[in-house]
Amino acid sequence: MRRISVLAASFVFAATSFLSLSADAKTIKIGATPIPHAEVLEYIKPKLKEQGVDLEVVIFNDYIQPFLTTEDGQLDANYFASRPWYEQFEKDHNLKNLVEVAGIHIEPLGLYSNRYKSLSELKDGSVLAIPNEPTNTGRALLLLQSAGLITLEDPNAIDATTFNIVKNPKNLQFKEIESPQLPRALSDVDAAVINTNYALGANLNPSRDALFIEQKDSPYVNLVIANKSAAKDEDLKKVISELTSADVKKYIEKQYDGAVVPAF
Repeated sequence: MRRISVLAASFVFAATSFLSLSADAKTIKIGATPIPHAEVLEYIKPKLKEQGVDLEVVIFNDYIQPFLTTEDGQLDANYFASRPWYEQFEKDHNLKNLVEVAGIHIEPLGLYSNRYKSLSELKDGSVLAIPNEPTNTGRALLLLQSAGLITLEDPNAIDATTFNIVKNPKNLQFKEIESPQLPRALSDVDAAVINTNYALGANLNPSRDALFIEQKDSPYVNLVIANKSAAKDEDLKKVISELTSADVKKYIEKQYDGAVVPAF
């Protein structure tokens, strides 16, 4: 009888301990676009699990909802946007509950074409597709200026529009399209400026396939943006620690072969 009682007590203790551990486990929800952001987050899941953190990756295919759902607390954080995009969106939508917690990587913006192999082949009047979101429009025009295709009124204006082009020697025509749709539009235009996350999803690698890409000193670092309350959470801090580890740096460099560049 004594042996049975001891075993029963041991079982109760083990069960209680398991429930206690389960209760202590914390789920961190982070919104991300599929490539490379969600892939990088999935990579760190096992190590976070070892630390008692369950990371839930919520995938989005737009640049609007991740911010709004982080702002209202449905997400703890999001990982997809560049600093200029974040700052402009926060201002335009009067968001008050967001804070930048880490810069993770740079995705060089690229100019791609199914019709031409070099910039010099672009013909007079060629049609170029560019992103239609204000910050990305300016970024695309700065890229085209760096490539020597156009000149802007203010050569450093990140909020430039096509109306700010003062020199356009090839008489390029511009078609503004939502960023996720740019890879699909590539067959209908002479060239398109595409964000790397969407380029990778279409099997396009900036270092291999682009006619021209941003340089490594680009200010467009992709950030983790958190809800201000969640930013204080020790478990979210564990996520950031893993995201900025030497192991993740090595993973990014190997996995994306120059298409994604660590920024830490």
